[in-house]
Amino acid sequence: MYLATTDAVAKASDQERSGARRGRVAGPVLALGAVSLVTDISSEMVTAVLPLYFVLQLGLSPLQFGFLDGLYNGVTALVRLAGGYAADRGGRHKLVAGGGYALSALSRLGLLLAGGATAGIGAALAADRIGKGVRTAPRDALISLSGPPDTLGRAFGVHRAMDTTGALLGPLAAFALLWATADAYDAVFVVSFCFGLLGVLMLVAFVPGHLSQTTPRPRSATGQNHPAAPRPRALSLLRVPAFRRVLGAAALLGAATIGDAFLYLLLQRRLDFAISWFPLLPLGAAAVYLLLAVPTGRLADRVGRRVPFLAGHVALLGGYVLLLAPTDGWPLLIGVLLLLGVFYAATDGVLMALVAPVVAQERRASGMAVLQTGQALARLVAAAGFGAAWTLWGVETALTCAVLALTAAVAGAAALLPRSDTSSGGLT
Repeated sequence: MYLATTDAVAKASDQERSGARRGRVAGPVLALGAVSLVTDISSEMVTAVLPLYFVLQLGLSPLQFGFLDGLYNGVTALVRLAGGYAADRGGRHKLVAGGGYALSALSRLGLLLAGGATAGIGAALAADRIGKGVRTAPRDALISLSGPPDTLGRAFGVHRAMDTTGALLGPLAAFALLWATADAYDAVFVVSFCFGLLGVLMLVAFVPGHLSQTTPRPRSATGQNHPAAPRPRALSLLRVPAFRRVLGAAALLGAATIGDAFLYLLLQRRLDFAISWFPLLPLGAAAVYLLLAVPTGRLADRVGRRVPFLAGHVALLGGYVLLLAPTDGWPLLIGVLLLLGVFYAATDGVLMALVAPVVAQERRASGMAVLQTGQALARLVAAAGFGAAWTLWGVETALTCAVLALTAAVAGAAALLPRSDTSSGGLT
């Protein structure tokens, strides 16, 4: 009876893996994608107007906004290390990710209760970012453990496409609510909380608690499995050359990435359109990302993840150059949003697929947390640096510096990332 059951489980597992190789995506990936979709609807309903609010309503200078944007997305990323470490202890990826999703959902109620108090709004936004930081690495670790290594690009592409669908629907839902309720922001916060809570319930109901790739342990001469090696601490991954090179390349490129909010502000400055249209700008880039995420993931599985990752940053460089060029009107708007969408499609999920094969399963969440934190802190430096350059020297000089910095970073990353990257074998 035991042997028959074991054979049945093994056969089912083999069928699932062969199905993934034929183009199917594992059920946990689809479930996590659905969770991210509804959670992003919740998040983007609230955050779509933040850059406009900070700069045009509160009157912050570009330097102040640069520090605020960098701290908002960078310093709270430090909690990713704690989230990754907690998830790896006992394989509690689902539990830790669920805690992060729940905290973000509750932050919507914080916005509702804060009224107009700046301190209350700041605390609610901080809670949302902390929740996002806690859940990101465990969630990506679950995705990486849901299928064979040679399908990671497709798996992350499908997840990011579903996630981006939520990013598209969130601002639209917010505008529809404000239009229907005569600018009742409380209604936006309540509906946002409901979507966030739905995401938590979907995670509990549909995502398995424990996942692991089928990697056999070495056997002794007697045929018995050796006990697993002691788990290293997360930062000990820096001793692994392949991981160190991926981290170095991601941090170098992050330090030359000025941030979406600045690009949208620059577009508004150049085109001088009505500020009521400003919150819709992210939808253009998100639509491109949605269309290209899965094809780019498939391409990365075939040709290796190094090339698309670098090409995505070249696309971002093209967006910077376009903002410096004398282009105007619709060509400038469409061009920048198109290139920004290509950048995200070729880098976001691809980077996670790039690093997953070089991190042991028992340290997968911690390794991804270290990588994501390093990249986020580097982007903090980029946001603050660009804001300072804009304030001190003007926007054209700041953009020129950004072009030169990203050009150098792409060249440096190309030298750091090994050419032996393959879809199945990882990095050597």
